Amino acid sequence: MMDAAHETLTPTGRHLRLDTFVRLRWLALTGQSAAVVGAQFGLGLNLPFGWCFLVIAASCWLNLALRIRFPASYRLSDDSAALLLAFDIVQLAGLLFLTGGLQNPFSLLFLAPVLISATALPPERTLALGLLAVGLATLLALVCRPLPWFADGRIELPFLYVSGVWTAILLGTAFTGVYAWRVAEETRQLARALAATELVLAREQHLSQLDGLAAAAAHELGTPLGTIMVVAKELDRQLGPTASPAIAEDLSLLRDQVDRCRGILSKLTSMGEETEEGESFLQTVTLGHLIEELVAPQRALGIAVDVSKQGEGAEPVCRRNPGVMFGLANILDNAVDFAESRVLIEARWSAERVTLTIRDDGPGFPSEVLLRAGEPYVTTRSRDRSRNPDEAGGGLGLGLFIAKTLIERSGAQLLLSNMTEAGAHGALVRVTWARHVFEREAIAPHRVAHNSLRPLTERDAAPI
Repeated sequence: MMDAAHETLTPTGRHLRLDTFVRLRWLALTGQSAAVVGAQFGLGLNLPFGWCFLVIAASCWLNLALRIRFPASYRLSDDSAALLLAFDIVQLAGLLFLTGGLQNPFSLLFLAPVLISATALPPERTLALGLLAVGLATLLALVCRPLPWFADGRIELPFLYVSGVWTAILLGTAFTGVYAWRVAEETRQLARALAATELVLAREQHLSQLDGLAAAAAHELGTPLGTIMVVAKELDRQLGPTASPAIAEDLSLLRDQVDRCRGILSKLTSMGEETEEGESFLQTVTLGHLIEELVAPQRALGIAVDVSKQGEGAEPVCRRNPGVMFGLANILDNAVDFAESRVLIEARWSAERVTLTIRDDGPGFPSEVLLRAGEPYVTTRSRDRSRNPDEAGGGLGLGLFIAKTLIERSGAQLLLSNMTEAGAHGALVRVTWARHVFEREAIAPHRVAHNSLRPLTERDAAPI
């Protein structure tokens, strides 16, 4: 499911929006024009004014053409954005060629297109743009018009200084490109992981609402079933004395099936019945029942799952939370997958805390997972650890991130570690709630706690 979700969530939103690109370019062109005009008329420097504005005008014409040809909401493909950024690098190089090359202090603006590419384009395109920028900077270090000055109209700076500027551009391009790409990539991964989390939550929420839909369907079907029962009784009364054995058998079968349907509908209706407080019984679950719901699907997988419960006072009760159930089930699935023979679930509670510990006898968490616990796209799965030899091997690394996010959203603290006792090995996951947080949305906890001491009746909360 996560593979499909990843394919669905691969964002086209990382593509640059044309309107943003055009606005940034207008800002750059305004700065270039102001610098040329200020140097020519404000400082009195002898610039090739016409040629400079011809280079600037080329970008203006391209901007106008883009604005006319495409709507503002249009998103550029990676190739189109890379070509436009390459044009900006070439345009800047042409402007610098006319105004002193690398001796011009504005030569550091070579970093801007590379930085934009690093935040929005794939690494290979950023690398190509970086090489283009460094290559043009190298050319400008060797060939360019003299830097205009006040006295004789030119100034020659030492080649050592020019080499230093070239080195600064080279290192700045590499560092800012890698740094910006890494930060942007982490942001994109987090956005994709959160989107996947929302999809999972929506799915679980739909499942949790099925009891209400079942109750509604039961109420709607009750009336036609009652009508069928009345008609069946009337037919039996009218045809009973004279009916053939086959018809009598059919009428009996019809009544039996109607009774069976009404029994099923009565069960569905009881699932949706509300308590005096106005809430469904199925919304409330004890800690023990919650653990049994998690463990039940794992019983037939060949790994022993032992449960230990111990605490002070009545057993804690919580409101059933699909997000927490999914997160705990994901952690338990991992424990069963990596365990050699046994998984132990320990539930402990006191007046202040509720703690749930899941430990296995597998190899434990790798160091890179413990160091980056809670980050998306960190996975421990590989082909050799898969129990099914036909699996593709390797997950997306979203499971632990989603589980941690959902569980901590409920107010819990989640701790990942490895077993440290002598002779023991395996992974250990400890989830801790403050008891008042664990029980804050529970419905009539005193009733459920009392029910845990006697057999359940028809009107008591049933274990899930």
